[in-house]
Amino acid sequence: MACILHIETSTDVCSVAVSQDGACIFHEEDHSGPNHAVKSGTFIDEALSFIDSHLIPLDAVAISSGPGSYTGLRIGVSTAKGICYGRDVKLISVPTLQLLCVPVLLREKVQEEDALLCPMIDARRMEVYAQVFDRALHEKRAIQADIVDSDTYKEFLDEHPVYFFGNGAAKCMEAINHPNAHLIEGVEPLAKWMSPLAEKKFFDEQFEDVAYFVPFYLKDFVAKMPKKLL
Repeated sequence: MACILHIETSTDVCSVAVSQDGACIFHEEDHSGPNHAVKSGTFIDEALSFIDSHLIPLDAVAISSGPGSYTGLRIGVSTAKGICYGRDVKLISVPTLQLLCVPVLLREKVQEEDALLCPMIDARRMEVYAQVFDRALHEKRAIQADIVDSDTYKEFLDEHPVYFFGNGAAKCMEAINHPNAHLIEGVEPLAKWMSPLAEKKFFDEQFEDVAYFVPFYLKDFVAKMPKKLL
């Protein structure tokens, strides 16, 4: 039995939600651009007012931990830490690429038992940040910066149907061009989808150190890439 405040600011979309016992009971989102500095504070204030007015004890704050925008993640994480300190609650991190898989699975977009999921976050040109999961969200390939061509995911596509989604997926489909490659459009990392992953971490007591937690900034990932990929 947990009440969790969810904050998602990893992409251009800003969203905040509150879940109680696994059900989303409050949600706000803005799709008009990278307005996190303006919108996130308002949404979070409204969420906390909702929690307080309904006399619901807040147990934790969950933050989407990236990879994602440096500015967006910094705003979200800083605010989450402030709430955790101020209200003496736990901090939970939810990986953004794993979060992208939640609406795909909940909406039953994938039917094949052996299908793989490949969430993608857009980078420059034909580059994306991607990870590969099975339907149980077991990692089949760790996150990488991929310069996408016809061979990038061939080892998976030759054996499984693979579903690509996220804001980096559409631009890659022509290059991938494989009969087992499927595009799911309109999938975004939203706070309202965070509760299944955040609640599991809450009950497993997988909490972050509020003082030292740092999200997965794309700029840091790019800095560590081999020069041949830049």
